[in-house]
Amino acid sequence: MVGLRMPQRNSTNGVHPYRSVGAKPATPHRPRLEFFNLAELSWTDYHGYLHQVEHMHAEPWGLYMERIVDNPRFRYIESWMLPELSLRVTVYHQRPGHDRGQTYYLDIGDYGPVGPKKWRAEGHYVHVVARPGQVPELLGIDELLAAHAAGHFDSVRTQTAIARAAAVVDGIAGCGHDVDRWLAAQGVALSWL
Repeated sequence: MVGLRMPQRNSTNGVHPYRSVGAKPATPHRPRLEFFNLAELSWTDYHGYLHQVEHMHAEPWGLYMERIVDNPRFRYIESWMLPELSLRVTVYHQRPGHDRGQTYYLDIGDYGPVGPKKWRAEGHYVHVVARPGQVPELLGIDELLAAHAAGHFDSVRTQTAIARAAAVVDGIAGCGHDVDRWLAAQGVALSWL
């Protein structure tokens, strides 16, 4: 095609196979940690800032959190942390004029309780973006590989994160590109506002 430059995937030209031409290389960083306190209805983000949340509760399969955000595109965010699936499933509720239909963000990582009424979340760089009826997108491989190359993430955890993300993409695709249907097949029925 005229005018279309396809990246070459070799080690000599510096083009990364998971980024588009002209994209900035991923900056290596340690896994991002967040903490959730059900008793105080608070969330500590990966920068260490404490935020109040509107609602948080635990179920046998995971932790639910809902919070209002001060964002021109989003009104509030809902998240479920699912330890058995190594997933955090998030829906951003968009303001009028920004709505693109229900979009799910499935972050691969370690999620779970670390004490009475306290949870910890460690993101493993990769996530899946899924919209009903569309092919899921796998993102963040460049961040994961940069963190691995910098020594922030070992080989076993890197391979596990990639395998988990690939299984999520495959599972959602196998359920007609329906996240809730795929989660139900895993024994998890999530409720959303």
